[in-house]
Amino acid sequence: MPHLPASAALQRFRVIDLTQVRAGPTACRQLADWGADVVQVQMPESMRGDDTLGGQDGSDYQYTHRNKRSITLNLKEDEGIATLKRLIAGADVVVENFRPDVKFRLSIDYASLAATNPGLVYASISGFGQTGPLATRPGFDQIAQGMGGLMSVTGQPGEAPMRVGIPIADLCAGIFAAQGILVALLEREASGKGQYLHTSLLESMVYMLDFQTSRYLIDGEVATQAGNFHPTSIPTGVYKARDGYMNIAVFGSKIWERFCQILGAPEWITDERYHDKPSRSVNRDTLNAEINRRLATHDRAHWVQQFNDGGVACGLISNMKEALEEPQVQHLGMIKDVVSKWQGPQRLVGQPMQLERTPSTIARAAPRRGEHTEEILGELGLGAEDLARMKAAGVY
Repeated sequence: MPHLPASAALQRFRVIDLTQVRAGPTACRQLADWGADVVQVQMPESMRGDDTLGGQDGSDYQYTHRNKRSITLNLKEDEGIATLKRLIAGADVVVENFRPDVKFRLSIDYASLAATNPGLVYASISGFGQTGPLATRPGFDQIAQGMGGLMSVTGQPGEAPMRVGIPIADLCAGIFAAQGILVALLEREASGKGQYLHTSLLESMVYMLDFQTSRYLIDGEVATQAGNFHPTSIPTGVYKARDGYMNIAVFGSKIWERFCQILGAPEWITDERYHDKPSRSVNRDTLNAEINRRLATHDRAHWVQQFNDGGVACGLISNMKEALEEPQVQHLGMIKDVVSKWQGPQRLVGQPMQLERTPSTIARAAPRRGEHTEEILGELGLGAEDLARMKAAGVY
């Protein structure tokens, strides 16, 4: 079956996906979800390593590789490399996350490919960057979370560093790579030229530290763990009502005054311990204990209603089931339906932004390894005899 674009937005672009595991596949999924013809190049089944997310029938793999087509090519064979280059010659984008030296050894680095396809946008994703003292180190999400500083500000004060509960370094590197690809494609509209771009798990983590980096670079302050409470805006964090926990966010003096009134503590507005931000910072433990004592008089539903009606941000803390069944999430249409020829009906989370004229959907479920090999090779002009010979020779 030919390309089924998931959106009209990027349907004119072809992307060659040479990536494995998560960061690279995430970048390519972003492009596929907006309509690009993403061709996932994998090693033949007989040669594959542990390059899938829980196996190609697993839910993780199904989520990450939707809207793509799959081809197998043996890149240890000269004809496999030659076929890949033919495929790339007609493509707009290549994404890879090999070790930095592999692309040069296979002669599929940017300079080699751009010689025959000068409009090519080539994206590399690595653990630590393409050059430098750590470039050849193996990269892994949790390693980047630690080295990038995120784990040092995550967790309860005084306790061991804590990883974030999702592979945030992988995901951010993939999303930033997709953003870089789109920027390069936009620039190509003006210059007519492609270019090389690269990012890494480490860079993504340092960037995502956001205001914590400026606290150090500008203010000289090394941030530490603040647990479930915001490090600078107080009171903002996790609080306990009569029947469980919830989040409350109090930003600014006007909202602080509203918060005090709703909680039944108007005297806090002028209390010298709490009347301004610096005072609340010094006395945060006492203030948090007082807040929890007052919240314990009612259930969460009462407080969520009261605070939100009064203009103070407040919300429940949901598990996965509760989050996905939240009426607002349902209203936003984030859960998409698709039918897999291998597994039947599936429900997956779609893109988190809505383009009204060119929306994104899930046009096809994740492919089986090599499901579209002969289809895609046929698009290159290879006939039945060529395919039979290549199959017999182990090229795909």
